[in-house]
This record gives sequence, structure tokens and C-alpha cells, in this order.
Amino acid sequence: MSSSTPDAFTEEEQTLLSRYFTNLDGPVFALINLPEVVKGALFARYSRSPKSLRRLFLDEFVDELDVTGDATLDATVGLRRAEQLYERIFSEYGDDSVAQLGGVHLACEQASNVLTKVLERGRLMSYLEQSTRYIPYDLRLDSGHYRYVREPAILDSPFGARYVGEMDRMFDTYGELLPALQTFVQQRTPAAAGASPMAHRLAVRAACLDALRGLLPAGSLSNVGIYGTGQSYELLLLRMRSHPLPEARRYADLMLTELRKVIPSFLTRVDRPERGGVWSEYLAETEAATAEIVNDLWPVQAPQPGAHVTLTDFDPAGEDKVLAAICYPLTNLPEAELLRRVRALSESQRSALLAAYVGRRTNRRHRPGRAFERTDYRFDIVADYGAFRDLQRHRLLSIEWQPLGTDLGYEVPELVEEAGL
Repeated sequence: MSSSTPDAFTEEEQTLLSRYFTNLDGPVFALINLPEVVKGALFARYSRSPKSLRRLFLDEFVDELDVTGDATLDATVGLRRAEQLYERIFSEYGDDSVAQLGGVHLACEQASNVLTKVLERGRLMSYLEQSTRYIPYDLRLDSGHYRYVREPAILDSPFGARYVGEMDRMFDTYGELLPALQTFVQQRTPAAAGASPMAHRLAVRAACLDALRGLLPAGSLSNVGIYGTGQSYELLLLRMRSHPLPEARRYADLMLTELRKVIPSFLTRVDRPERGGVWSEYLAETEAATAEIVNDLWPVQAPQPGAHVTLTDFDPAGEDKVLAAICYPLTNLPEAELLRRVRALSESQRSALLAAYVGRRTNRRHRPGRAFERTDYRFDIVADYGAFRDLQRHRLLSIEWQPLGTDLGYEVPELVEEAGL
């Protein structure tokens, strides 16, 4: 059962949308028949807009595109011809790597922020998520509800009325504080001479949204745009189908339905009992068995007070390994010999080698090469949910997180305290 609120489209809008989106009323859909640059631009705009992707396409993109030649297309119909082609290629090559060559832009709308972390778990996919830093959450959906997940099992339970009441109260508070905080920030930091009034308003709003987003529960709804290959989607769906969160399992079914309209044969194994079925069961069983043993070992898991950031582990020989890795592709020496020679270098020689490899970084996007992956550091971090989200987005970071809860307390942003709110 889905608790999402569908968009309302006119008949003319439905005709147009059906050319480019695999369905017009579900929270999960794929984009096809559009240039890659348009799909990328749509997703980029998506992260800063409160609109659904289909509404955004109609309001801001259609007028810029020549869609007259697409009148005979219908993306809402399964692509049988493509399916036959993929089946032939698969049967001919029988190689998982073929599934790395077909990609899909998929939108998952009205997903809780708990679900977004499940969706964004994989390293080999690209994501753009609606940002609570740039979009206010004081407005209600067309259904009249605030933007938080309304799980039917919760609403129908004895806790349903209290759940709705408490969630509404948080969003009410957020809505009351936002204009008050904006007034405070505008008065405290007037626009600089020559600065654009629009730019100043946007900067003020971003600062206020950033300060207040801690009020938003993790059940707040978000829109996520995903781009990935067939193989990446298969791994994601296998994890989601074994996940304890009912919302994750429900979205896995919705995603599989839409993806099969675009890359059908890449995902044939996901729900086959003897293939994906046993794979998902394996993931669920190992997690449950491990959790049972850990709970038996330490049944009371009270949080221990400590520093917010703790360096728990590092490689004492890391610098030597990085220096050897810098030299390795430029010589014909084995790594063991390079490590021996690196250890004999003087401090100035080591510094010169590192400085040459890093170079003059005039932009944060100028990243040194893979030699720095030869060492590692491990940190234990206690942070608010906003900081966690920023860390979690780092694709190359190996991150493990504990269950979201209230045991570690909370923080009130300085800006909110300064405003007396």
C-alpha cells in the first residue's frame, strides 16, 4: 500500500509527460526519450526545488525543448523490443559486465529521509537529493498533510493519533520559527553595499533553513534522483528487498517495476526465488544472526560519553606506503624495494616528493592521485543528522553508522539561541 500523494495533471500534460516518464501517478518512475544533458539538468534543478520532477519538467523545461518530433512516443508502455534485444545479448555473452553498460535515470519521490540513506548506500551510483538547506518544509502537500511519511501500519495502530500529533507539532514549530529567524538574520546582517537584494535574500534564507532543519524528523519526505547501471540497481534492490524497513521493501517493488520498462533483462534475477530470492534471504539472515549475538553479548547498549571526533586507528607506516605508491608507476621496481628505498630518504627528499605529487592545488576539485589511498585513518564521530548526511554522501568513504535514535541527545544551533528562539 502506498501513502504517497500523486500530482494532478491535465489531459494535455498527461499526453506530454507520457512520452518521457514511465508512469504518471506513482512515486517511482524512470526518465527516457530525453537527451542525457536534459536528464542531468532536471536532476540538478530537482535538488533545489520543492516541486516533483514531472511538475518541474512541465513548468521549467518543456518550453526550452523541441518536443514536436516525440508525439508518437509513449514511455508508459513496456519496451518489449528492448527486452528482446537485451535477452539476446545476455544469452550470447552471459556476462555480468554487460549490465554495467546500460544506465537509467530514476526518480524516487516522497521517500523518508531514513529511506534516502538506504537508497544512497551504494558507492557506484550517482544521487541528487532534495536539500533541506534550500527548500522550506513549512508548506503542506496537496493532500493537506505536512511532508512526513505516513506509514499505514503506524497510522492504523494505537500510536497513530499520537504520531500524527507529534509530527505536526514539529512542523508547526518549524513554520513558526522560520519567519522569526529570517527577520533576525536580516536585521543583524544587512546586505553589503552593491550586493544583489536577491542574492542577500537567498543567503539569509539558506542560513535560516540550515539552522532549523534539525527540527525536521528523519521521517520527513524527500525526492531523490538516481542514476546507475543495471548491475548497480540489481545490488541495490537485493539489499532493499531484505531490509527491515517496510518502506524500503515497498519502494524496491516500485523501482523494479519501473526499471523493467527500461532495462528489463538486466534485472531478471532480482525476484527469482532461486537467484535474487536466496541472495536477499542471505543478507537478512546474516544481519539478524549477527544482531542476536551482539545483543546477547551486550544487552544494555547505553552510549558512552566521549569526544565528538576520535581517531581510533591509523597506519603508522602510512607515509612510507604513500611515497612508495607515488613512485611505483614511474619505475620498474617491486613495491618491497621501493618501500626500502623510501625509508632511507631524507626529510627534504620526502617533502619534495609529496609536494611534486600534490602540486599547486588552486581548486578543491584538483585532487591528487590514488597513491593517497594506500593508507587509511578511522574515526568515530558523534554528529547531528545534518553533518552525518554530508559525510554519508562521500562516495569513496567507507562509512558505517549506528541506528538513528535519541540516546546521544541533541544540539541547538547557535543562530537559533542568538535569536532568542
